[in-house]
Amino acid sequence: MLMITKTTETQALKGNGAPHILLSKKGGHREILQEMVEKKNYKRIVKDNIVKQLAKYGGITEQEILERMDYYVELQKLQIELNKMQQWVVDEKKRIAIIFEGRDAAGKGGSIRRFTQHTMPRHARVVALPAPTEIEKGQWYFTRYIKELPNPGSIVFFDRSWYNRAVVEPVMGFCTKDQYEQFLRQVPDFEHMLYEDGITLIKFWFSVSREEQEKRFSSRAKNPLKNWKLSPVDKKAQKLWDEFSYYKEQMLTRTHTNYAPWIIVRGNEKLKARLESIRYVLNVIPYKGKDKAGISLNPDPNIIGRYYMNNAAID
Repeated sequence: MLMITKTTETQALKGNGAPHILLSKKGGHREILQEMVEKKNYKRIVKDNIVKQLAKYGGITEQEILERMDYYVELQKLQIELNKMQQWVVDEKKRIAIIFEGRDAAGKGGSIRRFTQHTMPRHARVVALPAPTEIEKGQWYFTRYIKELPNPGSIVFFDRSWYNRAVVEPVMGFCTKDQYEQFLRQVPDFEHMLYEDGITLIKFWFSVSREEQEKRFSSRAKNPLKNWKLSPVDKKAQKLWDEFSYYKEQMLTRTHTNYAPWIIVRGNEKLKARLESIRYVLNVIPYKGKDKAGISLNPDPNIIGRYYMNNAAID
Protein backbone atom coordinates (compact mmCIF):
# COMPACT_ATOMS: atom_id res chain seq x y z
CA MET A 1 0.00 0.00 0.00
CA LEU A 2 1.22 3.50 -0.80
CA MET A 3 2.47 5.40 2.25
CA ILE A 4 2.28 9.19 2.46
CA THR A 5 4.01 11.20 5.17
CA LYS A 6 1.69 12.95 7.60
CA THR A 7 3.22 16.38 6.93
CA THR A 8 2.87 16.10 3.16
CA GLU A 9 -0.60 14.59 3.34
CA THR A 10 -1.82 17.30 5.72
CA GLN A 11 -0.39 19.99 3.48
CA ALA A 12 -2.27 18.65 0.48
CA LEU A 13 -5.50 18.02 2.36
CA LYS A 14 -5.64 21.57 3.73
CA GLY A 15 -5.80 22.81 0.17
CA ASN A 16 -3.25 25.55 0.77
CA GLY A 17 -2.36 25.73 -2.92
CA ALA A 18 0.79 23.62 -2.73
CA PRO A 19 0.56 20.46 -4.84
CA HIS A 20 0.95 17.06 -3.24
CA ILE A 21 4.47 15.69 -3.71
CA LEU A 22 3.16 12.75 -5.77
CA LEU A 23 1.34 15.01 -8.21
CA SER A 24 4.64 15.75 -9.93
CA LYS A 25 4.80 12.06 -10.81
CA LYS A 26 2.93 10.80 -13.86
CA GLY A 27 -0.12 8.92 -12.64
CA GLY A 28 0.50 10.12 -9.11
CA HIS A 29 -3.04 11.44 -8.74
CA ARG A 30 -4.38 7.91 -9.14
CA GLU A 31 -1.96 6.59 -6.49
CA ILE A 32 -3.15 9.22 -4.02
CA LEU A 33 -6.77 8.47 -4.77
CA GLN A 34 -6.30 4.72 -4.45
CA GLU A 35 -4.46 5.15 -1.14
CA MET A 36 -7.32 7.23 0.23
CA VAL A 37 -9.91 4.72 -0.92
CA GLU A 38 -7.98 1.77 0.49
CA LYS A 39 -7.93 3.55 3.86
CA LYS A 40 -11.66 4.23 3.43
CA ASN A 41 -11.12 7.96 3.97
CA TYR A 42 -14.02 8.75 1.64
CA LYS A 43 -15.32 11.70 3.66
CA ARG A 44 -11.88 13.27 3.97
CA ILE A 45 -11.35 13.04 0.23
CA VAL A 46 -14.26 15.41 -0.30
CA LYS A 47 -14.25 17.39 2.97
CA ASP A 48 -10.56 18.30 2.89
CA ASN A 49 -10.51 19.38 -0.78
CA ILE A 50 -8.38 16.48 -1.99
CA VAL A 51 -10.66 16.24 -5.03
CA LYS A 52 -9.94 19.83 -5.99
CA GLN A 53 -6.22 19.34 -5.37
CA LEU A 54 -6.14 16.33 -7.67
CA ALA A 55 -8.21 18.08 -10.32
CA LYS A 56 -5.97 21.14 -10.20
CA TYR A 57 -2.60 19.47 -10.22
CA GLY A 58 -3.25 15.92 -11.40
CA GLY A 59 -4.58 16.48 -14.90
CA ILE A 60 -7.89 14.84 -14.05
CA THR A 61 -11.36 16.33 -13.64
CA GLU A 62 -13.36 16.25 -10.43
CA GLN A 63 -15.98 14.10 -12.15
CA GLU A 64 -13.35 11.54 -13.16
CA ILE A 65 -12.06 11.44 -9.59
CA LEU A 66 -15.53 10.85 -8.15
CA GLU A 67 -16.20 8.15 -10.76
CA ARG A 68 -12.92 6.46 -9.88
CA MET A 69 -13.84 6.59 -6.19
CA ASP A 70 -17.19 4.94 -6.92
CA TYR A 71 -15.39 2.31 -9.01
CA TYR A 72 -13.00 1.33 -6.22
CA VAL A 73 -15.80 1.11 -3.67
CA GLU A 74 -18.05 -0.94 -5.96
CA LEU A 75 -15.23 -3.21 -7.09
CA GLN A 76 -14.34 -4.04 -3.51
CA LYS A 77 -17.93 -5.01 -2.71
CA LEU A 78 -18.16 -7.20 -5.81
CA GLN A 79 -14.85 -8.89 -4.99
CA ILE A 80 -16.18 -9.71 -1.52
CA GLU A 81 -19.08 -11.47 -3.24
CA LEU A 82 -16.63 -13.25 -5.55
CA ASN A 83 -14.90 -14.67 -2.49
CA LYS A 84 -18.24 -15.90 -1.16
CA MET A 85 -19.00 -17.44 -4.53
CA GLN A 86 -15.62 -19.15 -4.69
CA GLN A 87 -16.04 -20.63 -1.23
CA TRP A 88 -19.38 -22.08 -2.39
CA VAL A 89 -17.66 -23.53 -5.47
CA VAL A 90 -15.06 -25.19 -3.24
CA ASP A 91 -17.59 -26.49 -0.71
CA GLU A 92 -19.97 -27.84 -3.34
CA LYS A 93 -17.18 -29.10 -5.63
CA LYS A 94 -18.54 -27.15 -8.59
CA ARG A 95 -16.63 -26.60 -11.83
CA ILE A 96 -16.77 -23.22 -13.55
CA ALA A 97 -15.00 -22.19 -16.77
CA ILE A 98 -15.15 -18.55 -17.85
CA ILE A 99 -13.99 -17.64 -21.36
CA PHE A 100 -12.74 -14.14 -22.18
CA GLU A 101 -12.72 -13.45 -25.91
CA GLY A 102 -12.68 -10.22 -27.89
CA ARG A 103 -10.58 -8.06 -30.12
CA ASP A 104 -7.07 -7.10 -29.06
CA ALA A 105 -7.06 -4.34 -26.41
CA ALA A 106 -10.75 -4.90 -25.63
CA GLY A 107 -10.08 -5.18 -21.89
CA LYS A 108 -10.02 -8.95 -21.37
CA GLY A 109 -6.82 -9.05 -19.33
CA GLY A 110 -7.79 -6.14 -17.09
CA SER A 111 -11.12 -7.75 -16.30
CA ILE A 112 -9.51 -11.11 -15.51
CA ARG A 113 -7.12 -9.40 -13.08
CA ARG A 114 -10.06 -7.88 -11.19
CA PHE A 115 -11.77 -11.26 -11.04
CA THR A 116 -8.71 -12.97 -9.61
CA GLN A 117 -7.23 -10.15 -7.50
CA HIS A 118 -8.45 -11.59 -4.20
CA THR A 119 -9.48 -15.14 -5.05
CA MET A 120 -7.90 -18.23 -3.47
CA PRO A 121 -5.13 -19.20 -5.92
CA ARG A 122 -5.38 -22.89 -5.08
CA HIS A 123 -8.93 -22.96 -6.41
CA ALA A 124 -8.75 -20.46 -9.28
CA ARG A 125 -6.30 -20.12 -12.15
CA VAL A 126 -5.85 -18.25 -15.41
CA VAL A 127 -5.17 -20.19 -18.62
CA ALA A 128 -3.46 -18.33 -21.46
CA LEU A 129 -2.01 -20.97 -23.76
CA PRO A 130 0.87 -20.20 -26.14
CA ALA A 131 0.92 -21.25 -29.80
CA PRO A 132 0.48 -25.03 -30.17
CA THR A 133 3.54 -27.26 -30.45
CA GLU A 134 4.11 -29.57 -33.41
CA ILE A 135 2.75 -32.47 -31.37
CA GLU A 136 -0.36 -30.49 -30.38
CA LYS A 137 -0.95 -29.54 -34.01
CA GLY A 138 -1.33 -33.25 -34.77
CA GLN A 139 -3.87 -33.82 -31.99
CA TRP A 140 -7.62 -33.26 -32.00
CA TYR A 141 -7.92 -29.48 -31.73
CA PHE A 142 -9.72 -29.48 -28.36
CA THR A 143 -7.21 -31.81 -26.64
CA ARG A 144 -4.96 -29.20 -25.09
CA TYR A 145 -7.95 -27.21 -23.81
CA ILE A 146 -9.58 -30.27 -22.26
CA LYS A 147 -6.50 -30.70 -20.07
CA GLU A 148 -7.08 -27.17 -18.70
CA LEU A 149 -10.74 -27.58 -17.75
CA PRO A 150 -11.63 -27.00 -14.07
CA ASN A 151 -11.39 -29.74 -11.49
CA PRO A 152 -14.11 -30.10 -8.82
CA GLY A 153 -14.10 -27.08 -6.54
CA SER A 154 -12.29 -24.75 -8.93
CA ILE A 155 -12.71 -21.90 -11.40
CA VAL A 156 -10.69 -21.50 -14.59
CA PHE A 157 -10.41 -18.18 -16.44
CA PHE A 158 -9.51 -18.64 -20.10
CA ASP A 159 -7.63 -15.62 -21.47
CA ARG A 160 -8.59 -16.60 -25.01
CA SER A 161 -9.71 -20.15 -25.56
CA TRP A 162 -10.54 -22.72 -28.20
CA TYR A 163 -12.25 -19.85 -30.01
CA ASN A 164 -8.86 -18.80 -31.38
CA ARG A 165 -9.78 -21.07 -34.27
CA ALA A 166 -12.99 -19.15 -34.90
CA VAL A 167 -11.49 -15.68 -35.40
CA VAL A 168 -7.73 -15.14 -34.98
CA GLU A 169 -6.55 -18.26 -36.81
CA PRO A 170 -8.61 -17.87 -40.01
CA VAL A 171 -7.90 -14.13 -40.22
CA MET A 172 -4.14 -14.61 -39.78
CA GLY A 173 -3.96 -17.74 -41.92
CA PHE A 174 -3.01 -20.02 -39.01
CA CYS A 175 -5.53 -22.72 -39.97
CA THR A 176 -7.00 -24.14 -43.17
CA LYS A 177 -10.57 -23.58 -44.33
CA ASP A 178 -11.38 -27.24 -43.60
CA GLN A 179 -10.00 -26.95 -40.05
CA TYR A 180 -12.07 -23.81 -39.51
CA GLU A 181 -15.30 -25.39 -40.76
CA GLN A 182 -14.71 -28.55 -38.76
CA PHE A 183 -14.25 -26.49 -35.61
CA LEU A 184 -17.55 -24.66 -36.09
CA ARG A 185 -19.35 -27.97 -36.62
CA GLN A 186 -17.82 -29.58 -33.55
CA VAL A 187 -17.78 -26.80 -30.96
CA PRO A 188 -21.54 -26.82 -30.14
CA ASP A 189 -21.37 -30.56 -29.46
CA PHE A 190 -18.15 -30.15 -27.47
CA GLU A 191 -19.70 -27.49 -25.27
CA HIS A 192 -22.88 -29.52 -24.86
CA MET A 193 -20.78 -32.37 -23.48
CA LEU A 194 -19.25 -29.97 -20.97
CA TYR A 195 -22.73 -28.80 -20.01
CA GLU A 196 -24.02 -32.37 -19.60
CA ASP A 197 -21.01 -33.24 -17.45
CA GLY A 198 -21.85 -30.44 -15.03
CA ILE A 199 -19.35 -27.74 -16.02
CA THR A 200 -20.75 -24.21 -15.93
CA LEU A 201 -19.43 -22.44 -19.03
CA ILE A 202 -19.62 -18.65 -19.32
CA LYS A 203 -18.52 -17.08 -22.62
CA PHE A 204 -17.71 -13.36 -22.71
CA TRP A 205 -17.05 -11.39 -25.90
CA PHE A 206 -15.49 -8.02 -25.06
CA SER A 207 -16.52 -5.55 -27.74
CA VAL A 208 -14.49 -2.41 -28.48
CA SER A 209 -14.82 0.22 -31.20
CA ARG A 210 -12.18 0.68 -33.86
CA GLU A 211 -11.35 4.16 -32.58
CA GLU A 212 -10.96 2.99 -28.99
CA GLN A 213 -8.77 0.06 -30.04
CA GLU A 214 -6.46 2.40 -31.96
CA LYS A 215 -6.28 4.71 -28.93
CA ARG A 216 -5.30 1.83 -26.65
CA PHE A 217 -2.68 0.53 -29.08
CA SER A 218 -1.16 4.00 -29.20
CA SER A 219 -1.08 4.16 -25.40
CA ARG A 220 0.67 0.79 -25.21
CA ALA A 221 3.27 1.82 -27.76
CA LYS A 222 4.17 4.90 -25.71
CA ASN A 223 4.28 3.14 -22.36
CA PRO A 224 7.46 1.07 -21.76
CA LEU A 225 5.59 -0.95 -19.11
CA LYS A 226 2.98 -2.03 -21.66
CA ASN A 227 5.09 -2.53 -24.80
CA TRP A 228 5.03 -6.27 -24.24
CA LYS A 229 1.29 -6.27 -24.89
CA LEU A 230 1.81 -5.34 -28.55
CA SER A 231 2.09 -8.56 -30.56
CA PRO A 232 2.47 -9.01 -34.34
CA VAL A 233 -1.25 -9.84 -34.43
CA ASP A 234 -2.06 -6.58 -32.61
CA LYS A 235 -0.12 -4.59 -35.18
CA LYS A 236 -2.30 -6.01 -37.96
CA ALA A 237 -5.59 -5.68 -36.08
CA GLN A 238 -6.52 -2.26 -37.40
CA LYS A 239 -5.72 -3.12 -41.04
CA LEU A 240 -7.66 -6.37 -40.77
CA TRP A 241 -10.60 -4.87 -38.88
CA ASP A 242 -13.24 -5.91 -41.44
CA GLU A 243 -11.90 -9.47 -41.66
CA PHE A 244 -12.05 -9.79 -37.88
CA SER A 245 -15.60 -8.43 -37.95
CA TYR A 246 -16.71 -11.04 -40.48
CA TYR A 247 -15.32 -14.00 -38.57
CA LYS A 248 -16.53 -12.62 -35.25
CA GLU A 249 -20.10 -12.49 -36.55
CA GLN A 250 -19.82 -15.99 -37.98
CA MET A 251 -18.59 -17.26 -34.62
CA LEU A 252 -21.30 -15.57 -32.58
CA THR A 253 -24.08 -16.67 -34.91
CA ARG A 254 -22.98 -20.29 -35.25
CA THR A 255 -21.85 -21.02 -31.68
CA HIS A 256 -24.41 -19.13 -29.58
CA THR A 257 -26.60 -21.77 -27.85
CA ASN A 258 -29.04 -21.92 -24.96
CA TYR A 259 -26.64 -24.02 -22.88
CA ALA A 260 -23.55 -21.92 -23.77
CA PRO A 261 -24.70 -18.43 -24.84
CA TRP A 262 -22.37 -15.60 -25.79
CA ILE A 263 -22.44 -12.64 -23.40
CA ILE A 264 -21.47 -9.37 -25.07
CA VAL A 265 -19.59 -6.82 -22.95
CA ARG A 266 -19.42 -3.30 -24.34
CA GLY A 267 -15.82 -2.54 -23.43
CA ASN A 268 -15.19 1.06 -24.49
CA GLU A 269 -15.59 2.09 -20.84
CA LYS A 270 -13.13 -0.27 -19.19
CA LEU A 271 -14.13 0.34 -15.60
CA LYS A 272 -17.80 -0.36 -16.26
CA ALA A 273 -16.93 -3.43 -18.35
CA ARG A 274 -14.94 -4.88 -15.44
CA LEU A 275 -17.68 -4.27 -12.90
CA GLU A 276 -20.53 -5.57 -15.05
CA SER A 277 -18.71 -8.74 -16.13
CA ILE A 278 -18.11 -9.59 -12.46
CA ARG A 279 -21.71 -8.71 -11.63
CA TYR A 280 -22.97 -10.98 -14.42
CA VAL A 281 -21.08 -14.00 -13.08
CA LEU A 282 -22.33 -13.36 -9.56
CA ASN A 283 -25.85 -13.05 -10.92
CA VAL A 284 -25.90 -16.40 -12.74
CA ILE A 285 -24.06 -18.53 -10.15
CA PRO A 286 -26.45 -19.68 -7.34
CA TYR A 287 -23.89 -19.39 -4.55
CA LYS A 288 -24.80 -19.43 -0.89
CA GLY A 289 -25.34 -16.01 0.71
CA LYS A 290 -25.94 -14.00 -2.45
CA ASP A 291 -29.31 -12.90 -1.07
CA LYS A 292 -27.39 -10.93 1.57
CA ALA A 293 -25.05 -9.19 -0.87
CA GLY A 294 -24.31 -5.59 0.04
CA ILE A 295 -24.51 -4.54 -3.60
CA SER A 296 -26.81 -5.01 -6.59
CA LEU A 297 -26.03 -8.15 -8.60
CA ASN A 298 -28.22 -7.15 -11.55
CA PRO A 299 -25.96 -6.38 -14.55
CA ASP A 300 -26.43 -3.13 -16.47
CA PRO A 301 -28.13 -4.07 -19.79
CA ASN A 302 -26.49 -1.05 -21.43
CA ILE A 303 -23.08 -2.65 -20.84
CA ILE A 304 -23.66 -6.40 -20.88
CA GLY A 305 -26.19 -8.88 -22.24
CA ARG A 306 -26.78 -12.02 -24.29
CA TYR A 307 -25.92 -12.00 -27.97
CA TYR A 308 -28.72 -11.48 -30.45
CA MET A 309 -28.29 -11.22 -34.21
CA ASN A 310 -29.91 -7.78 -34.28
CA ASN A 311 -27.78 -6.38 -31.43
CA ALA A 312 -26.32 -2.95 -32.07
CA ALA A 313 -22.59 -3.75 -31.96
CA ILE A 314 -19.74 -1.31 -31.41
CA ASP A 315 -17.18 -3.56 -33.13
